[in-house]
Amino acid sequence: MMKQIVDKSRKAFATGKTRSLDFRVQQLKAFRRMLTENEAVFKKALKEDLHKNEFAAYTYEIFGLITEIDLCIKNLHEWAAPQPVKKNIMTLTDDVYINYEPLGVVLVIGAWNYPLVVCLQPVIGAIAAGNAVVIKPSEISEHTAELLEKTIPRYLDKDLYPVVNGGVPETTALLAERFDHIFYTGNAIVGKIIMQAAAKNLTPVTLELGGKSPCYIDKDCDVDIAARRITWGKFVNCGQTCIAPDYVLCEKSIQDRLVKKIKESIKEYFGENPKLSPDYERIINKNHFKRILGLLEGHNVVIGGETDESSCYVAPTVLSDVNPDSRVMQEEIFGPVLPIITVKNVDEAIQYINGKEKPLALYAFSNDKKIIKRIISETSSGGVCGNDVIMHFTVTALPFGGVGHSGMGAYHGKHTFDTFSHKRACLIKSLSMEGVNKIRYPPYSQKKVDWTTFLLSTKVSKKALTLVLLPLFAVVAALILKKYRWELASRGIQIALAFQRLCFKQDH
Repeated sequence: MMKQIVDKSRKAFATGKTRSLDFRVQQLKAFRRMLTENEAVFKKALKEDLHKNEFAAYTYEIFGLITEIDLCIKNLHEWAAPQPVKKNIMTLTDDVYINYEPLGVVLVIGAWNYPLVVCLQPVIGAIAAGNAVVIKPSEISEHTAELLEKTIPRYLDKDLYPVVNGGVPETTALLAERFDHIFYTGNAIVGKIIMQAAAKNLTPVTLELGGKSPCYIDKDCDVDIAARRITWGKFVNCGQTCIAPDYVLCEKSIQDRLVKKIKESIKEYFGENPKLSPDYERIINKNHFKRILGLLEGHNVVIGGETDESSCYVAPTVLSDVNPDSRVMQEEIFGPVLPIITVKNVDEAIQYINGKEKPLALYAFSNDKKIIKRIISETSSGGVCGNDVIMHFTVTALPFGGVGHSGMGAYHGKHTFDTFSHKRACLIKSLSMEGVNKIRYPPYSQKKVDWTTFLLSTKVSKKALTLVLLPLFAVVAALILKKYRWELASRGIQIALAFQRLCFKQDH
């Protein structure tokens, strides 16, 4: 079954129709119509899966996809155009450029926490780059997955962009097939499985994983503002965001004030009882609900802690004075639980961060930008956001992706187009001027080696080209004048006399 789906996509790709930029734009426009014409049903599916209200569904899912499509349509011809590169003297008269070509048939495996945007945003870039795309939504967000399976074939080419819905057996069967690229969003455990399957065919992969994204709060900071921003970023989507602040590092002296301000922010955002708030989501299923409950055991709960298994509700929860060796600090939380670990200073915070796996995101709050830049220079993470959280994700010009344990590769905007494109090195040389090539043909000599070294190591800028060509033109011009000076002088006299006669006629 999976072999037939992939073979059909490969056969459709082999026709060459995706190489047409007009075809890609047409498919992207159809993609956009799918989102706008089915906005209500997509919102309904997101409500059923994650308890998202219609405003959050549009803002965090649908709007981002529409923006991405518009960006691709607007810039596709520029992105796909051959890109000239600097030449050396040996290739001065040649056409030398990078040509962007599609990889072929790619597999995109989505995640359940943002089941539309996380699954479809890579697909948009893959289509823009001219690939055939096998789309695998997460079966955990079942209502959205079923809707995508039903809706996408009504708008996009069925053979080029099939949707495979299902669980582990279906995903395993897909990974047994050969793809030209695999793009996976999820956890590191499955990421390793993806890499093992891809290695059998030397298939390149992009892994968008997660990890424990730290958030350092400096004592020289506006704690009120920091608390508001962190509260939003941590508890949006019920904490089920891969770049949510996973835990806070701060000095003991500001911990109580921070807790107080977070509590006030929770009340401001979700009311006295977040369970009744239309703006507060739910945990995706009971398995994840029970996993999060296990993380709360044995900790000092200073905010929240209320749960309801029947509706998979976990209140916005804050833990204080957390032991760095506790279970909640050993795995990605991916839920509405915020541990606070106290440190003596920024030095200890940096040391703690560097003692863990490299996170997908890193956050730092301080009135002193030097401290933020120091943290950036002395740590490593997929992305960094200073004095805010999550917002770097919204800048399409920034690559979004992890490093080390948090993933490999990046996407968003042109970065997605680049991920799903092969940068093909191209050089087209003339068959004339063969004499120039003698230095690279046998028999070899030290003189040839010296000339080759010089010519190949010299990059030609406009300024350097001018300096080289001006003397050359001067020499050529001098030779021409020497050979034809009498003829040129005679022609000059004839032109002067003709001009004189013309002026005489005009005067009379």
